Amino acid sequence: MEEGSSSVVLKCVGIGMIGLMMMMMMIVNWVWLKPKKMEKFLRKEGFNGNSYRLLLGDFKDLAMAIKEANSKAINFSDDIPPRLLPFLHLILTTYGKKNFLWLGPTPMVNIMGSEEIKSVLNKMSDFPKRRENPLVRILLNGLLGATDHQQWAKHRKIANPAFHLQKLKLVLPAMYESCNQMIEEWKMMMNAKNSCELELDVWPYFNNLSGDVISKTAFGSNIQEGKVIFQLQNEQTQFTSKAMNSFYIPGWRFVPTKMNRRMKEIDNEMQVVLRGIIHKREKAMKAGEAANNDDLLGQETTSALLNWTIVLLSRFPHWQEKARGEINQVFGSNKPDYDGLNRLKVVSMILYEVLRLYPPVPAMARVVRKETKLGNLNLPANSHVIIPIAFIHQDPEMWGDDAKEFKPERFSEGVVKATKGQTIYLPFGGGPRICIGQHFALLEAKMALSLILQNFSFQLSPSYAHAPTFVLTVQPQFGTHIVLHKL
Repeated sequence: MEEGSSSVVLKCVGIGMIGLMMMMMMIVNWVWLKPKKMEKFLRKEGFNGNSYRLLLGDFKDLAMAIKEANSKAINFSDDIPPRLLPFLHLILTTYGKKNFLWLGPTPMVNIMGSEEIKSVLNKMSDFPKRRENPLVRILLNGLLGATDHQQWAKHRKIANPAFHLQKLKLVLPAMYESCNQMIEEWKMMMNAKNSCELELDVWPYFNNLSGDVISKTAFGSNIQEGKVIFQLQNEQTQFTSKAMNSFYIPGWRFVPTKMNRRMKEIDNEMQVVLRGIIHKREKAMKAGEAANNDDLLGQETTSALLNWTIVLLSRFPHWQEKARGEINQVFGSNKPDYDGLNRLKVVSMILYEVLRLYPPVPAMARVVRKETKLGNLNLPANSHVIIPIAFIHQDPEMWGDDAKEFKPERFSEGVVKATKGQTIYLPFGGGPRICIGQHFALLEAKMALSLILQNFSFQLSPSYAHAPTFVLTVQPQFGTHIVLHKL
C-alpha cells in the first residue's frame, strides 16, 4: 500500500517537474530565443536597430525619451515629430529609415515606403491590428477602430449607414447648436468684463464641444448621460496613456494598484451608463422615435483638429484672413449650412494641412501574422510593423523641401494631387479600416471654425507654450491660450 502511494507521489512529482521544465522552456523562448532569432532575421534583411535586451527591449530608453521630450516646450521653428515620438526619432537618426526598435521582446519594424504602407493597410488578414495590453484594452474595448477583424467587419457594416453624407446633413443642427453655445459663452465672458477682448485656454472648450456634439447626435435625449460618458473617457485616457508607455507584465491588471482599481471603476461606470442609454433608446424606438447616430468615435480627433487649426491660424494671420474672407463670402452673417460648408475650399485646404502637420495619431502599428514578403522586404512572423505617420507627413523626400512648412496651398487641387497618388497622407489611417468618422470630424470642424471666424479674430497669448504631446491623440500639453477679439 505504502509502495503504491509512493509510486503515485513520484509520478505526480515527475509530471510536475516536466510541466515546470516545459513552462521554463516556453518562457526562455519568449524572452530570449525567439527575439534573438527575429533580430538575426531582420539584420540579414538589412534592418538596423539596437541589440535586443532581455525582456524590456527598448522600453527603458523609450520611457526616458518621452519624459525628456515632455519636460519642456519647444519653439514653433522646431520639428514636431521628435516631440511626439522622441525615441523613434532617435532610432531614425541613428539607423536611418530601414530600422527596428524593441517593445519588450517584440521587434517593431519601421515602414515608410508608399507601396509598403498601402499593402499593410489593405491586407488586413496578413497585417491585423496589434493586441494592446489588457490595461489599454479597458479603454479601447468596443471602439470600432480597435476591434479585431471579424468584430470590425460586423460593427463597420452596422455603423456605415450612420455616416453616409445624407445622414450627416441631419446632425448639422446639433453641431450648430453646440458650436453657437460655445461662441455665446465667450461673448458673455467678454460682456462680463465689459471688454471686446478675452484671453482664455480654448483646449477644454474644444474638448467639451466635441463631446457635446456627439452627446446630442449619438444619445438623442440622453445628453447628460452622454456627457458623463465623455468625462469618464477623458479620465480613462490619462491612465491609458501611462499604460501604453510602460512595459506590461502578464497578470499585472489583477494587482489592486490605485490606477488599476480606478480604471476598473471607470469601466464599470461607463458600462452601467451605456446599458441605461441603450435600454432607453430601445424603448424610444419601439415607441416610434427616430434613432440617432450611435457611434462614439471622433471626439478626440475633432477637438485636436480644431485646436491646432486655431494655433496655426494665430501664427499665420494672413491665412486666418483668407479663411474669414471665404466664410463671409459664402455665408455673410447667416448661419452656416451644409451646402455652403462643402464649398469652403480655402478652409478645406487649411484643415488638410493642419492634419498633415498635426495628425491626430502620429503612428500606427500592425502585426505580421506570418512570414511575409512586403515589396523587397522579408518580415518574420509575429514581428510588428510601425507606420510613423508624423514623420511620413513631413518627409522632404515625399513632400518636397517645404515639407515642414505650413502651406495649405499644396492642397489647392485636392489630396490626390498633393500626394501624387501615393499612400503618404494618413491623418485618418487608410485602407478598408480608414476612420469611418472622418467626414463627421471635418464637418464639425468647418462649422466651429466658420462661427469662430464670423465673430472673432484671434492671436496666441504671450503665455502660450507650444508643446504638442501624444495622449492617444496629439494634444497641447499645457493648453492653448489665445486672445480673442470681438469683430
